[in-house]
Amino acid sequence: MRPTFVIRTGALRWVITASMLVLAGSGSVVRAAGDPPADAKGAEPAPVVTEHTVTIGGEAVSYTATAGRLAIKDEAGKSKALIFHVAYERKGVEKPELRPIMFVFNGGPGSSSVWLHMGSLGPRRITYGDEGEAPSPPGGLIDNEAAWLDFTDLVFIDPVTTGYSRAAEGENAQQFHGLRQDAQVVGEFIRLYTTQHKRWLSPKFLAGESYGTTRAAALSALLQDELGMYLNGIVLISPVLEFQTIRFDEGNDEPYWLFLPTYTATAWYHKKLGADLGDLNSAVGQAEKWASTEYVTALAKGNRLSAEELDKVATQLARFTGLSKDYVKRSNLRISQGRFCKELLRDQGRTVGRLDSRYKGIDRDDAGSGTEYDPSYAVIQGPYTAGINAYVRGELGFESDLNYEILTGRVHPWDLGAEGRYAEVADGLRRAMNANPKLGVLVCNGYYDLATPHFASDKTVSQLGLDDADRSRVTIQRYNAGHMMYLRKDDRDKLRVDAKRFVLDCLK
Repeated sequence: MRPTFVIRTGALRWVITASMLVLAGSGSVVRAAGDPPADAKGAEPAPVVTEHTVTIGGEAVSYTATAGRLAIKDEAGKSKALIFHVAYERKGVEKPELRPIMFVFNGGPGSSSVWLHMGSLGPRRITYGDEGEAPSPPGGLIDNEAAWLDFTDLVFIDPVTTGYSRAAEGENAQQFHGLRQDAQVVGEFIRLYTTQHKRWLSPKFLAGESYGTTRAAALSALLQDELGMYLNGIVLISPVLEFQTIRFDEGNDEPYWLFLPTYTATAWYHKKLGADLGDLNSAVGQAEKWASTEYVTALAKGNRLSAEELDKVATQLARFTGLSKDYVKRSNLRISQGRFCKELLRDQGRTVGRLDSRYKGIDRDDAGSGTEYDPSYAVIQGPYTAGINAYVRGELGFESDLNYEILTGRVHPWDLGAEGRYAEVADGLRRAMNANPKLGVLVCNGYYDLATPHFASDKTVSQLGLDDADRSRVTIQRYNAGHMMYLRKDDRDKLRVDAKRFVLDCLK
């Protein structure tokens, strides 16, 4: 073994092994980085550990950052996958082995953890305006005053084929590309990390966004049932636990009424609603009530609706969506997300975003039935890509010539393991909560999220089958932004406050 140390002289950081001295860029004084380092046989380099300080809520928080790839092996010791991760641990903690630790990931499937890492939870973030206005390319990095590091350690995980994570040499990556397969390899990473870093007695939390919430719910049961690891809490950001609620398929009417309140919020934001619906909360509340009563009934009746009933429902649907009565009638009272994003601002020659419907885009022409691109993804793709690549190699000192896969299609086809039905993980979460009466859940939704709308997650939570006492362990929070509500400063701050309160409550 060749020990590796990193020291700082001025603005330069030097990586020293027993046999070499290499200039590695800027950074901070750190402890031993571990081993084995890279060698002629291609062994995985040791994780790189650096030290930093960030101000959170007016308090200076010193921490270590560890960036590296953890080998997932079978019981014979053969490497199956290399999982890239970045871990942050607060310094100066009297008993670090007892401090809360949170494992964090995003979704896709095919997404790295970059969005939560560099947008909300981590100590550094991508620069955006207070309402989520994108910076000029290539963007920049600043300290994150709303980081979560003051109340929990953080481990950001990139699933296989995302970020710098890859299948091991000779292994087929497809074996990890599925709901169950993905949960197993991420669960093994969590077990191994917990063991190697002596964190078994730490209160443990998961935080996932989008498909990451699907992963988190699946992990809640897997960690508990197969590994004996009980969690203290799960943060579900823009969740999807039942895929039937978001799939606009023939014969599936669920999404139409569950998306309606978000259509209403979007139309309100873009000033397409009548003044009689009031402010945002009033308009959305009325839409929720109508969607879950008259509208869902009308969808179920189909062509049994009388002409009078059809006209009445079309009038109300137009009122709540900002679309014309003629359009909703011609759409058979069923407005898909793609059609809504194209139609709402067609008269202005603009489209609205899927991830965040506050953002507007422009297509080649205004005649189509769907949008050419998602303007709310376009506004984040470039700055986050530049930011994570600069940050990992620069400030964290982890060097790799692999492409950092931000959001990749290389994981598809993805096996949801649900032939002949829609995938769902809500029941696994229910079972985990029933078996672990201390497990809390925080559900966070943005009003302008047309990918995983808030009313769909409300419906899922309401049907978990929890009794009165257990329902109090589920906390629901709303935000005035979209899928990545933390793009907006006030919501990033609110998310931090909500999460801190939730974690502290789970520790009582």
